[in-house]
Amino acid sequence: MRIGNREFHTKEHTYVMGILNMTPDSFSDGGKWNDRDRALYHVESMISEGMDILDIGGESTRPGYTLLSEEEEIERVVPVIEAVKSRFDIPVSLDTYKGKVAAAGILAGADMINDIWGLKYDDKIANVISESKLPCCLMHNRKENFYQNFVQEVRTELTESIKIAEEAGISEDKIILDPGVGFGKSYEQNLEIINSMEELKTLGYPLLLGCSRKSVIGLTLDLPVEERLEGTLVTTVMAVIKGCSFVRVHDVKENVRAIRMAEAILRAKV
Repeated sequence: MRIGNREFHTKEHTYVMGILNMTPDSFSDGGKWNDRDRALYHVESMISEGMDILDIGGESTRPGYTLLSEEEEIERVVPVIEAVKSRFDIPVSLDTYKGKVAAAGILAGADMINDIWGLKYDDKIANVISESKLPCCLMHNRKENFYQNFVQEVRTELTESIKIAEEAGISEDKIILDPGVGFGKSYEQNLEIINSMEELKTLGYPLLLGCSRKSVIGLTLDLPVEERLEGTLVTTVMAVIKGCSFVRVHDVKENVRAIRMAEAILRAKV
């Protein structure tokens, strides 16, 4: 899979997507990087630590988040995308579910769209992505966590997102799937979906797992958000074992090392 100027061998390695939140209210690092100079410093740091792709978001998606207008979101992300692309040789993903924001981000230089609603929130975004010929990550999400057959319903609803993408003309080799840990799922369901990634892998698309510092780790270990690194690393190792192609994380250096170690063990001859 090609993202930006880089080829990602999604069947051979787990890549690290670093998180840059241009938001004052993100659950983990709200306000920490939301001016351009600090953002660029942080991007440079993550690149030096081994980040493979950068994910820029302008709207917090934590529980109870404040919905931004398209114009506000564009004002937050476009200058940063332009600045990153002018200074660094790193593929950039834009985390948005709004067609107008996606179009502005693509014009600014974004190499991929990461949609937390799997093309189901805004009926314009699929065509925006299709016309750009860029890849996209489609996440499973729903407003409630009531399921009859949990894993099967996640599969079915991801398949619905794939169908929307295909009908818009997005080619199969441009699609990544994300099970949506922390979105429309209970604590127990979050644990279950992490442990069921191989079942989603049978859909035939690269998988992205995003668990970094999330509540499933805090609830399991009874830890505040700033103390969830070790729990995140366990989920990253699980992603490697389950065959995920990407992990989306805050702490790049530590997760890169965890992946290298896990992959070395898995590749060792018995």
